[in-house]
Amino acid sequence: MAGLAPHPASGDTEGAVVSVRDLRMRYGDVDVLKGVDFTAERGEVVCLLGPNGAGKSTTIEILEGFRMRSAGAVNVLGVDPAKGDEAWRARLGIVLQSWRDHGKWRVRELLAHMARFYAPYATAAAARPRDVDELIATVGLTEHADKKISALSGGQRRRVDVAIGIVGKPELLFLDEPTAGFDPEARRDFHDLVHRLADEEDTTIVLTTHDLDEAEKLADRILILAGGRIVADGSADQLATQIESDAEVKWRRDGQKFVHSTPDAAAFVRELFAQYGDDITDLEVRRATLEDVYMTMVHRHETGHADDAAQEFTKESR
Repeated sequence: MAGLAPHPASGDTEGAVVSVRDLRMRYGDVDVLKGVDFTAERGEVVCLLGPNGAGKSTTIEILEGFRMRSAGAVNVLGVDPAKGDEAWRARLGIVLQSWRDHGKWRVRELLAHMARFYAPYATAAAARPRDVDELIATVGLTEHADKKISALSGGQRRRVDVAIGIVGKPELLFLDEPTAGFDPEARRDFHDLVHRLADEEDTTIVLTTHDLDEAEKLADRILILAGGRIVADGSADQLATQIESDAEVKWRRDGQKFVHSTPDAAAFVRELFAQYGDDITDLEVRRATLEDVYMTMVHRHETGHADDAAQEFTKESR
């Protein structure tokens, strides 16, 4: 993997907020996870992608301490999640895929109630919890603060879920399909919030989503899970270099449209301008997208080549 930091193969996990090595999970005689390896650093946004049944939820539940693994080493905030206590849990934030059923509560009173659970775990390093009114403003619910949750729209309820997830100022935040039900404006506001948490508060965020555009906008690193292993790890741009795909070059000359596929777009464009110069207009180069990468990896999984993809990725990342 040219130019890509070797996260999964690296043996240096000191200081990592999340460290996963050879994680395995078996249900009966079915191996769901077959040796998952990755790390997440402080302030990093890591997105886990994969088809249904790939083991994303299982992986996250193990990291959260809700599910016991079959084998492997897992360290989250310096603790094995299987042994995490309440003080450790207070350092986590979790936003589940579906909203919680707290319909009779009003927004402000529910968040104030939830905040009280974090107060005993405040430290000099982490002043918990957040101010409730500031939190309500952060998730865009100020005008609805005194409404019952049953009276909110689906998108507004989802904002309450997000508020519950960050009320304790988590050092590590898990987001499972966080913008399901959001309209475009709410989705954009949420993306801004994620960037603020990571950039300004140094919060590490582990995200699962089926929205590839959202993954590309939010994640510093994208992990693709297929066949029980991580088969790709990097930014969207870095992942695009892993698959063999010609670039598509489009341009206009003398009012005509032209399209050409080439494995070396830079060389082709230089040759094009050397030959035609200023006659070239509307030049566009389309390279492999995150969707191309994802579909390639999933296709390998579906056609029984996931193990080959994982071995190729491990070899390249060394």
